[in-house]
Amino acid sequence: MQDKSRILVRIGSVADRHGQYRAEAYFFVLEALEKCVTNLPQRRHLSGVELLDGVRRLGKDRFGPMAGDVFAAWGVRATVDFGHIVFHLVEDGLLRKTPDDCLADFENRFDFDEEFAENYFHDKA
Repeated sequence: MQDKSRILVRIGSVADRHGQYRAEAYFFVLEALEKCVTNLPQRRHLSGVELLDGVRRLGKDRFGPMAGDVFAAWGVRATVDFGHIVFHLVEDGLLRKTPDDCLADFENRFDFDEEFAENYFHDKA
């Protein structure tokens, strides 16, 4: 339990230090990452595109058509913001990156309004 408490404090510290995104956004990214790697046949590093796919799926499952609004309340307005969050976690040693990983992997991958609000009910049909 102490390790979990330490991680909570570290993520709160990362969020406070950078000041752009609420701590919930960092936790959400870590949860999406864990869900993605758990569903793989073997744990491995994920690309930014793969992680964003997990973010999209978890956002739809958890928040439905309100996902974009929830993300905005956390300070996340575009997919590149999730990239910034990932790299903040890398800087703090909570995640690792490969030499091939870059912020551009997260740029303009999908539009929140289109993905969550506009397509939500269409996807459910």
